[in-house]
Order: sequence, then C-alpha cells, then structure tokens
Amino acid sequence: MVFLMILLFSYLQMSQQIQKTMVNSKEMLSNPRLKPVQGTLNVVMNQNVTLSCNSDSGSPPVRYTLFKRNQKVSTLNRPDLTPSLFNLTINSASDLGEYKCKAENNNTSGGKYSNSLSFTLLEPISKPVLSSPTSQAKKGQNVTLSCLSENGSLPITYIFFKGTQSISSQVMMQKGAAEIVLFINSSSDFGTYKCRAENVFRRNAKYSDGFNFTLAEERRLSQPLIISLGLILLLFAIGLALAIPFFVIPSYKAKKFKCTRPSTGFTSTPNVEEPEDEVIYSEISPVKPEEEYINFSVLRREDEKADKRVCATIYSRVLSRD
Repeated sequence: MVFLMILLFSYLQMSQQIQKTMVNSKEMLSNPRLKPVQGTLNVVMNQNVTLSCNSDSGSPPVRYTLFKRNQKVSTLNRPDLTPSLFNLTINSASDLGEYKCKAENNNTSGGKYSNSLSFTLLEPISKPVLSSPTSQAKKGQNVTLSCLSENGSLPITYIFFKGTQSISSQVMMQKGAAEIVLFINSSSDFGTYKCRAENVFRRNAKYSDGFNFTLAEERRLSQPLIISLGLILLLFAIGLALAIPFFVIPSYKAKKFKCTRPSTGFTSTPNVEEPEDEVIYSEISPVKPEEEYINFSVLRREDEKADKRVCATIYSRVLSRD
C-alpha cells in the first residue's frame, strides 16, 4: 500500500515538471530593442555601422528581420536570445534610416517590432569665405566682416583674426554667417583679416583667405577734383571756340573797314546831340557834268583810343555849280 502511494506521488511530480516545460516552450517573445553597437547615431559618409536587435524574453529559436522604411533589409536566425547584429554601410542619404527590427518565434503570431531609429549624417565643413559689403574704408568708419561655410553639419563655430591674433570670441551659428563690426581708427586697422570655421569635426577646422581693406580717403578727394577741373577746362575751350567765329572775327573786320574805307571827300559838322569825342562825317561823291545833284553818305567816326589806332581824316572843299 505504501509502495503504491510512493509511485502515485512520483507520477504527479513528473506530470507537473512536464507541464512546466511545455509552458516554457510556448512563452511569447518580448518586443525587441534596436540600438547602434557603436553607441551613437552620428555617422559620416561611407562609414560602416552595426545595429543590434534582440528580445529579452521568449522561447527560442528567434528569427530577427531588419527593415529600412518598411523595406526588408536582412534576416537572421538565432538559436537563443542573444542579439542579432546587422552590418550596414552609409553610402547615401537614403541609408540614414528609418530602421526597425522584428522578432518572431513559433509561438508569436505576426512577430513583435522594435523601436525605430535613424542616423544623423555629419558633414565636414567647407572652406569659409570672409567678405564685407565694402572693400574700401576710411579712418573713423565702421565696417562689417562676414564669415560663412557653405557646407558642413550644424552648428558651426566661427572666430575672427587680424593677422594671427583673434579679435572675437567664438560665435556658434545654427544657420547663416557670423558677423563682426570693426571700427577703423588708424592705419594699423587696414591689416589682413581671416576667419576660422569648425563643427563636430574639430580636427577639420578650416581658415578663410585673407581680406584687406583699402584706404578710400585719398581717392574720394582727388578723383572728383580731377573730374571737375577737366569739365571746367573743356567748357572753357568750347566757349572760346564758339566765340571766335561769332564775336571776335566780325568785330575785327568792322573796325578794319572803318579805318581803310576809301573816300573822295569828307566834310565834318559838329553834332550837338553826340558826345564831344564823336564827329559826323559826310562822304560826297564827285559831281558829274550831266548830273545836277550831289550824292553823299554819312559816316560816324568812333573813338578808337582803346585800340590805340586813329583813322586818318581827309577834308575836301565842296564846290557847288551855279
């Protein structure tokens, strides 16, 4: 009787162990975790990266599948719950993600999905360009310098130099160029300026080409003066050229005509209405035998003291016919 009871107790224990084993073999998988093995999602172009996917609990074997934007990339089978490792190469912007993985076993319907992740592409900066709205300046003027790297992962840190000495603190920009305002106080401020740009690739910091301001004070004074003098001389020459044929030559010819005009006889009579230094002369043509009248013309003798020329005066006797 005792022996039968021992056998029955052993059977019950074995049955319980079998049931526990069957329950464990049907355990559901937990949601897997997807993470980068290198510990960061920052990458550069052509970099090799590894993603790890695993479920912490569940019944093996487990099948892991990696997806990129819902497109299957690769599938790995694991006999236990150790992580599956997926090796990738970042060749283009499309390789940055988004990535997910799915874990499946024989007891999981549809599988379980992990979290999603994407890589961030880090781009080395390009050579910065140092520029200013004006390349000329004068003493006492404020000028602006701008420094910009067209390419590179943000943020970018800029710093300005004059020669080898820094003239600004570090300026971190999330977008656009860094600027600095300078006051030109003396000739020493017309030195060579540069700027430096760097991002997360601190070993890849780059410098701009040198930039120099030129002194604009002398040019602004001399150039307009030269232009003004040139215009004045040109206008004077044009006026003189126009005055010669219209005023000088006709005046000269008129004075010459008055002094050299031939005459056969003159008679003068004072004119009370004229000034004292002016005399009226009458030019009388010779009387021909067949004519009963005398032709005469009146000329005015003008004072020509200014020209220091005196016209010769000829007086003749006038004969009248009875």
